[in-house]
Amino acid sequence: MSRPLNTIKDNLLESRLFMGRILVALLVFGALIVALIVRLSFLQVVAHEHFRTLSEDNRVKLNPVPPNRGLIYDRNGILLAENLPSFRLEIIPEQIEDMDATLAALGKLVEITAYDRERFDKLRQRMNRFEGVPLRFHLSEAELARFAIDRHRFPGVDIQAGLSRYYPLGSHAAHALGYVGRINEEELQVIDPANYRGTTHIGKEGIEKAYEDTLHGKVGYEQLETNAGGRTLRVLAREAPVTGSSLYLSLDARLQQVIEQAFGEFNGSAVAIDPRNGEVLAFVSVPGYDPNPFVNGIDAKDYKALNDDPNQPLFNRALRGQYPPGSTIKPFVALAGLERGVTTASSRTFCPGFYRLPGGEHKYRCWKHGGHGTVELNTAIVQSCDVYFYDLARSLGIDRLHDYLAQFGFGARTGIDLVGERSGILPSTDWKRGMRNEPWYPGETLITGIGQGYNLITPTQLAAAMATLANHGEFRQPHLVHALRGPDGVLAPLKIAPTRTIPIVSHENWDRVIAAMVDVVHSARGTAKRIGVGIDYKIGGKTGTAQVFGLKQDQKYDEKRLDKRLQDHALFIAFAPADAPRIAVAIVAENGGHGGAVAAPIARVILDQYFKDNPL
Repeated sequence: MSRPLNTIKDNLLESRLFMGRILVALLVFGALIVALIVRLSFLQVVAHEHFRTLSEDNRVKLNPVPPNRGLIYDRNGILLAENLPSFRLEIIPEQIEDMDATLAALGKLVEITAYDRERFDKLRQRMNRFEGVPLRFHLSEAELARFAIDRHRFPGVDIQAGLSRYYPLGSHAAHALGYVGRINEEELQVIDPANYRGTTHIGKEGIEKAYEDTLHGKVGYEQLETNAGGRTLRVLAREAPVTGSSLYLSLDARLQQVIEQAFGEFNGSAVAIDPRNGEVLAFVSVPGYDPNPFVNGIDAKDYKALNDDPNQPLFNRALRGQYPPGSTIKPFVALAGLERGVTTASSRTFCPGFYRLPGGEHKYRCWKHGGHGTVELNTAIVQSCDVYFYDLARSLGIDRLHDYLAQFGFGARTGIDLVGERSGILPSTDWKRGMRNEPWYPGETLITGIGQGYNLITPTQLAAAMATLANHGEFRQPHLVHALRGPDGVLAPLKIAPTRTIPIVSHENWDRVIAAMVDVVHSARGTAKRIGVGIDYKIGGKTGTAQVFGLKQDQKYDEKRLDKRLQDHALFIAFAPADAPRIAVAIVAENGGHGGAVAAPIARVILDQYFKDNPL
């Protein structure tokens, strides 16, 4: 049966179906409208502050403004570290079509080393392409002039002005001042990232490192309006940085330079301290080095030359050099004997030129082969008789000797306001057992009594001990900075660490030792009598000679046949005026031989210059 051709449509059914579809579509559309309204309400009402902040962050950028570093002056206002205008060459990579060609062309106008190129490539990888990347720091006036003439040939290359650290005295006082250099990866892990934003340099050595927080200052900020690409459109607000405080050192720059020249051909160190307050008047380590090349990155070749130099100009001898004190320790040993009741000023010892322990055969030699004959305390110090101090050290014993000398700061850091101070060694039975797991031998006590054996001191430590002895037991912590001037321009003295006092059994004991030290310089038989000629004030002093290597029992020291670096060190300690000390010094002249011949004359130069500038 076939279907009829003219079937009647069900219009009502089709109408209902159509209306149903429209209703579903309206419901879906309405739900979407409601969801959109809810979402818009959430974004504009509930999350308004959050998205407003994100929007502002996209539009406004905080740009750090680094502070100017504080300056450093000596005690007389002589500038030791300053900030000079500096010009650096920068390249904006996105504006350079051929970087290699541009660098080659620039190299004909300004010097570009392999180090400059390596540093530029590293910075270029870390920075945006539209930011200026430094290629050369500290351009000379000649280089600026050459580039200015051809500037039109280098789109995307520009000169930027800034400030760079500069040390006008060059190598003078370099070990005290130290230097600043570019912040490295290790330092980035420990510095305050907020306060160092925009800062590229930090103190690396010396005062620059020890007082970094004081010198650096506080970072400022600029609010910059930027476009979507991060380019600056305008400055919206600015918070000025706070300049670092300037430091005033106790160092006397003129005295420092005179001492450095006085060393002549010798390497070594000299430290001068005011016993009355602990101020360090001179802090010398020779040879020195020029810190200026380190500021913006020293060339690898030049650094290697400094590092490989056998004279070790980078080594801070005053702070880290450790030397046997030799006979300079004898006044302290003599005082220990008197104060501990082991000897008296009139006790006598016979010196035949050697000393034997009871029952022993080994001869401990005196420096004077024929001996000094019968000596008492004054003569033993004045003529530096080794046998007297062998016997006194044995009577004291190593531990009693150790405990007394420790009061002067031997074997411990002085606490001077520098980083990296060494402590030296003041031996004892406990020290040897702990360090070497060995017993202490009687013969070691003897050589400790004349400043040899395990004994090691730093020049700073020896100067502090000399100042304490001259000051009758009053120790004042050595320090290089005595005042600072803040951003407000007010000069404020720094607080000095509390003084410690060595207990005194008898002031007569101290007076006798000091009188003997005066005789070292001013008596006819004193080992430093040559420097006492022609002066109108009294000096107390003690010469010292420290062996660089040991001699066998019957071996003789022949200075003329020895390599220069194997010859004895020359030492001298002194204070003046003897009746009211204003300056105490310690000198170590490496491989200088005899303290009276080399180190003592350097002390005379120091004292002459000091009293010339600071009359009695």
